[in-house]
Amino acid sequence: MIRKLDKITNKKWFSSLLWVLLLVIAWEVGAYVVAGAKRTPENILPHLWQIIGAAASGKKVAGGMTALQAVFDSARATLLRALLGFFFGAVSGFVFALLMKLSGVVEKLLFPYLMLIQLIPVLGIAPIILAITGDINVSRVVIAAILSFYPVATNTLAGFKAVEKEKYDLMHICAAKTRMIYTKVLIPSAIPYFFTGLKIAAPMAVTASILVDTLQGDGGLGCLLSQSLKHAMSIYVFWLIVFFSAFIGIIVSKVIGWIEYSVSPWRRC
Repeated sequence: MIRKLDKITNKKWFSSLLWVLLLVIAWEVGAYVVAGAKRTPENILPHLWQIIGAAASGKKVAGGMTALQAVFDSARATLLRALLGFFFGAVSGFVFALLMKLSGVVEKLLFPYLMLIQLIPVLGIAPIILAITGDINVSRVVIAAILSFYPVATNTLAGFKAVEKEKYDLMHICAAKTRMIYTKVLIPSAIPYFFTGLKIAAPMAVTASILVDTLQGDGGLGCLLSQSLKHAMSIYVFWLIVFFSAFIGIIVSKVIGWIEYSVSPWRRC
């Protein structure tokens, strides 16, 4: 019996299932506490079965669509902008990290600005980007790219700097050219750091897109979220967006992990 329990607890899915169960229990306890305080539970913390019921409900809440249909319809625009921003931010972050590794002067010139960009809040930078681009959709992509840029650039640069001196010495003994040192040693060594940056940047891009939607309107999950909070439609739309965003974050993290595993053959050894 003990051996069977050990086998079950050692399964990869067991810890995930345990955490989900604990979260569900904590959520329901909190929902009952809120309901007992005679506050409006659907506004503060509804029961999970109420959120699931709202997702399965056929009641029209906006534009002739159900709550779930409205979330999926708005998600297309938000996720597309987040994906574009994430892609441009990831590519530019990797390129800038490579430039900073190639030249110490470039690193000294650029790295302080990387820190500065990260410290500026989205609420402050969104109107500036909109004024520069003159287009709401373009500004959303740019903001998502900016927030994706920093974690990718800094993590990739850390990966380049983490290469052991012995590897450089070996490549120099073999009379390797600079290009070969980068392609055979530096870039492969930085791949885990690069993907760590991607895992950090992806949820940030989605969050930034939703937040900017709330500020600039014109559709998207953030606009729908804002309307639901103002009781222009069912408040459960808000909770559906929260859960949908969480699931998207989990899925994106898993996809990036799978890609990392696919392009890192040494991890399969």
